[in-house]
Amino acid sequence: MRRPEVESLVVNHSRLSCAWRTRLAVGGPLTYCCPWNVCDEFNVSPSYNDVYSMHTPKLRDGTTRHCGDKAMRQETAGVLIVAADDSTIFASGIASDERLAVAVLRHWRKYSRDVRGLFGIESNGYSLSVVVVSSSESTAFVLFTRSASDVLFDFAATVDFADDILRHLLTNPYEALTVVDRNGIVRFISPIHERFFGIERGEGVGKYVTDVIENTRLHEVAKTGKGEVGQVQQMRGITRVVSRMPVFDSEGNVVAAIGQVMFKGPEQLRSLSAEVARLRSEISYYQRALSSRVGKGHGLDRIIGQSTAIRRLKEQIMRIAPLDVPVLLVGESGTGKELAAHAIHVLSKRRDESMVMVNAAAMPATLVESELFGYEPGAFTGAERKGRRGKFEQADKGTLFFDEIGDMPVEIQVKLLRVLQDGSFERVGGDKARTSNFRLISASNRDFQSMVDVGTFRLDLFYRISAVTLQLPPLRERLDDIELLANQALYDFSIRHSTKLKTLAPGVVPFLQQQSWPGNVRQLMHTVESAAIFADSDVITIDDFQPLGRAPSTEATSAYPGDSSERAAPGTPPSSVREATVQVEEQLIRDAMQRFGRNKVRVASELGISRSYLYKRLASMNLEGVQVRDRASDV
Repeated sequence: MRRPEVESLVVNHSRLSCAWRTRLAVGGPLTYCCPWNVCDEFNVSPSYNDVYSMHTPKLRDGTTRHCGDKAMRQETAGVLIVAADDSTIFASGIASDERLAVAVLRHWRKYSRDVRGLFGIESNGYSLSVVVVSSSESTAFVLFTRSASDVLFDFAATVDFADDILRHLLTNPYEALTVVDRNGIVRFISPIHERFFGIERGEGVGKYVTDVIENTRLHEVAKTGKGEVGQVQQMRGITRVVSRMPVFDSEGNVVAAIGQVMFKGPEQLRSLSAEVARLRSEISYYQRALSSRVGKGHGLDRIIGQSTAIRRLKEQIMRIAPLDVPVLLVGESGTGKELAAHAIHVLSKRRDESMVMVNAAAMPATLVESELFGYEPGAFTGAERKGRRGKFEQADKGTLFFDEIGDMPVEIQVKLLRVLQDGSFERVGGDKARTSNFRLISASNRDFQSMVDVGTFRLDLFYRISAVTLQLPPLRERLDDIELLANQALYDFSIRHSTKLKTLAPGVVPFLQQQSWPGNVRQLMHTVESAAIFADSDVITIDDFQPLGRAPSTEATSAYPGDSSERAAPGTPPSSVREATVQVEEQLIRDAMQRFGRNKVRVASELGISRSYLYKRLASMNLEGVQVRDRASDV
């Protein structure tokens, strides 16, 4: 391009607006409003000057003239140059409109202290961006129309360090980009990318993108307008994860495409994916835990069943829950005593406080007292330095659920009786009386009458804990609920393990209703979950229960005859389903006894049966001596 020989109005580079420099660099509207195109009209000789200089044409006779509309390439821009006294030296394009020129000068003079070379005005139907360059003798205004919502202009005009931000976006290795036009021609490559490709500064500009970047698809994105995110690309023997996005103009036409590196390699992406998977797993765990807590907090909703026995139980719970009296829950192992205790707590006046759980059967005899009453610092070897609150203190103003209370040692029963009488107690190793106000809910599968008769349970304590007694029905008395319970077990299993919900095949429910369930609901739930694990399809059939030793039983009873005449001799094939069931059960008990070192509590819990039933089966298996010895060791 030829440039006129002119007197230069040198621009101070530090004051030149970021937006103006940007438009000069990319060939925006500012290029068209530059008065360099007047050289032909004024017949002046060309000379080079700094790209950031504005020029006032100087004719051979020393005068200046307006080049008017003829010199402008489009009527969306203009140039206005005025002297120090505001007299016009040069005007072209839209700046030739005197009303517009007056509006620009008025705005400049009024806000010159606040406007630092770039401002916008609305005048005569125009939305204008104005770039200002001043010297001691004259001022140049470059005008170009813009959209009223021109984000680039607003950004550059309001952010003093806008050029630093743009420079960061173009040079930062995690933000840098490559730009191609709609024809796939490279228009810009960031310096970091040029160094990666081993090319000189600007060497790739003007070339077809595939001649510069291997395995690229930027030209396809520019052609189709469809972005590609998270794509793996091999470049110079190195793998990168990239994004390729189309750029649209204000009318929705694709004008370019930009490419950026998202990750340095798939390893980074896999690491991020692993971290996301870990976080999802953790969230899922807490969701399950929360769901479990919320489920228990729903109270009666977690007591599944519509049988007459269950409806009666729910009515009794609703009746006694608001009354602040002790409740004793009795029933066989696995009938849902803990769920009933939660329901009573949730429906009581103490629902906003904690329900503290104590399992007397699971606590070692040597630690029962310290667990219940707490202890003072240094009370015994291994005690915590600050001491510890016991279960009674933790349950203050709330509910204390005492599970398996029938297994509590007699010497502890005496101290518990005192706490229940006046709420006072002392920590182990302390002499300070403490009080706790809690509601007691107790549970046991023991026969309290027989224990009272033989002196293993205090009668006065029994009266204290059994102000109201609720009997929980065994599963054999609510066979109609088995279908609901089995489906609930499958639903809980799918939620807990994030698997597809499985269903029961026709005939499974009648098959389950024929079984004897000594472990009641707990045993049923575990059996259904085990069948869901081993089922080959999403529909669970009867065959899926057979490997677990479940066989039909015509008698709904939780006890088996104990004489040896009703059991086949070891090694003798069973002659009936009943004998087969007895043999399988005996083998399971023997294996569990050996595996858990004859610990009755753990054996009964593992097999899903009550300890009283376990003692009966041990007696029928001619292991009475072991039974008596282990009972003594269980205390």
